[in-house]
Amino acid sequence: MTTAVIEIDWNAELLEQLDWHWTNHLRPRMDGLTDEEYLWQPVAGCYTLRQRNDGTLELPWEFPEPSPPPFTTIAWRLCHIVGPVLRQRAENHFGSGTWRWRDVHWPPTAAGALAMLDDAYAMWADGVRSLGPDGLARPCGPAEGPFSAYPLATLVLHINREVIHHGAEVACLRDLYRDQQPG
Repeated sequence: MTTAVIEIDWNAELLEQLDWHWTNHLRPRMDGLTDEEYLWQPVAGCYTLRQRNDGTLELPWEFPEPSPPPFTTIAWRLCHIVGPVLRQRAENHFGSGTWRWRDVHWPPTAAGALAMLDDAYAMWADGVRSLGPDGLARPCGPAEGPFSAYPLATLVLHINREVIHHGAEVACLRDLYRDQQPG
């Protein structure tokens, strides 16, 4: 008895893993996000968006991170997904490669953050969709530091984990915010 071999479209499988989570969990859970909730600091000393001297907002980031790392707000987590997770990688592999997260004008509002999130996700998803087997097998390259010698498929899997992980954290913070409100 022979077993049939099923051809696997790895681009579709890798994209579907993230897209299913995005479409069915993460993005719908962001509906109704308010500015107050976006910037809510549930504990003292949170990492959140901070105002620079020029009036723009910055996303605090330390590497290596402090031990223990500061708790982060919804704003910080969404901007982390937008910037270092999706947009920087999309630009490095499918765009100009000139994007620098420290130069971003981070959004002071929930609506602005969600618009940036949608744009970054679309750019990343379109790029992954375009890779093909050869693109998935090519090395990530020097822009990716610890991933530089790994195939791009490894980075795609990492990005999927990051978006799913941090998206779940944002959803949990939304539940905590809702349940700590009076009435």
